[in-house]
Amino acid sequence: MKVRSKAPLRLGLAGGGTDVSPYSDTFGGCVLNATINMYAYAYIDDEVSEDKVIFEATDLGLREEVHLKDGVSPEGKLRLHRAVYLRVMNDYFNGELKPVRIITYSDAPAGSGLGSSSTVVVSMLEGLRQMYSLPLGEYDLAQLAFKIERVDCGLSGGKQDQYAATFGGFNFMEFYESNRVIVNPLRIRRYIINELEASLVLYFTGASRDSAKIIDDQIRSLEKDKDSKLQAMHKVKESAFKIKEHLLKSDINSMALAFLESWESKKKTSASITNTMIDNIEKEIFNLGVKSMKVSGAGGGGFMMIFVEPEKKHIVEEKLRTFGGEVYNFQFVNEGAYSWTI
Repeated sequence: MKVRSKAPLRLGLAGGGTDVSPYSDTFGGCVLNATINMYAYAYIDDEVSEDKVIFEATDLGLREEVHLKDGVSPEGKLRLHRAVYLRVMNDYFNGELKPVRIITYSDAPAGSGLGSSSTVVVSMLEGLRQMYSLPLGEYDLAQLAFKIERVDCGLSGGKQDQYAATFGGFNFMEFYESNRVIVNPLRIRRYIINELEASLVLYFTGASRDSAKIIDDQIRSLEKDKDSKLQAMHKVKESAFKIKEHLLKSDINSMALAFLESWESKKKTSASITNTMIDNIEKEIFNLGVKSMKVSGAGGGGFMMIFVEPEKKHIVEEKLRTFGGEVYNFQFVNEGAYSWTI
């Protein structure tokens, strides 16, 4: 059997970071995000030699071939692929190692701030769910993806990426202790989505960053300077409620202003959120009709989301290209992870 799957990447519109423990466990986190027409893809094929499993990430140029008689170690160049495979084999086949080929590709580079690593995990899981008819609903799939990254691989991070990739669309997500998550889908009218797409520029700085390290730094910052950092996190969470309301009411201008407040609050949660490159870009583009901006994901590089006057969008995009990065055209999508047999 051969299966293909895909899961959408997401833009974190507000509240990012509040989905990370211990903040979410103690105070409850809230995140507003939306998926876009950039994807992580997986190709699953069980028509391989009976004694091997093959892992491949074509966008990274990495391939691993493991003989099943030697067992499959969790350590290797493609740790996420191995972790997904081992979790499925252990949870659903009592540790029996089945021969299979798992190939992935992502439209965005790792560390881009669009949740690409988590989305790759979701895409692989969705493909294996289809391949083996696994009893996984949407919440189950997202939670399993979270466990694979955070527990099996020991990678620091939040919970929003796995749920965004699984559910798709515009969602207001709530995060509580004991890994309790509530996904609230938002019904956004088409003209509001059109205006939002017209007002947003998605710019890749060309500098991927390690989100796990930035999140670790954010956690340490909260522990060192608890009061001020905690207040900044509260404001980040508060912004998610504000921006959700502005979005539902089609008040894009107020949404942009709240976006800026959220970005200023997020920068106060950790010194790693911004850097000289981001600061220089921010300074230059605000002279061209930019209303606000923020860095997607944990921060430190990757993709920037920039609110502009739609009629000045092309001017801002031309300026951004002079910094050596790349402007990405995108549209919002409603469909989450899905798979099909070929």
